[in-house]
Formats: sequence, C-alpha cells, structure tokens
Amino acid sequence: MLPSSTINIIGNGTSIQGDIVCEGDIRIDGQVNGTVSTKAKIVVGPEGEITGDLICQSADLLGKVTGIIRVEELLFLKGNALVKGDVYTAHFEMEPTAKFNGRCYMDDEKPEETHKNGKSALKEAEQN
Repeated sequence: MLPSSTINIIGNGTSIQGDIVCEGDIRIDGQVNGTVSTKAKIVVGPEGEITGDLICQSADLLGKVTGIIRVEELLFLKGNALVKGDVYTAHFEMEPTAKFNGRCYMDDEKPEETHKNGKSALKEAEQN
C-alpha cells in the first residue's frame, strides 16, 4: 500500500479521458473527463477542469468541476472556482468569488436514502 504522503499531479496542458483512482493526495491543473477518487485530498488548480464525479476525504477547488462531489470532511471552494452539480459533504466553505450551482447535502444520511417510498426527504419535511 502506498503511503498517504504520495502526491499525484496532473499538469496544465494534460488531458485525461477515464477514471483516476489513487491513495494519496492529487492535484489537477489539467483536464480530466471521468471520476477522480482518492482516500486523501483533491486539489483542483485555477486552470484545472473536471467533468465527472469527485470522491475524496477533503477538497480545495479553484477550477471548474461539473459532476457530483462527495467529500467526507471539508469541501472548500476558493478563488474563481465554478462547481456545477450536487455536493455531499460534512463541512462546506466558500469564498465570495466562487460560484456553486447545484444542491448541497450536509446531513448524515447516505445519498441513496434521500428518496423514501418514492418521496424526496425535502417533500416529507415540507409536509411535516
């Protein structure tokens, strides 16, 4: 097993078609079309662009992400970050210059549990 201090870098000008799975931190300054998954931290630099889902322990986003983001701990949108898609996270921080278009879920239930008996949890809350 690789040590968690391993850092993977996808440089500016690099384009990847497909999923990325790694154990350590990853920084993306290029383009990725696919899912990026790690047990550590994902950093998307200002020039970075991901079209696909992110799954990680924590994330600092400065670039563009289009897809579902699942972060166990802190999701931090910085600078001119642009996120289009739903977010599932324990903690969410966003600088005033960042943009986020989507839904944010911060409760303990799993995403699959948001629909119970064909009704969304939101509609159930509105009815109660």
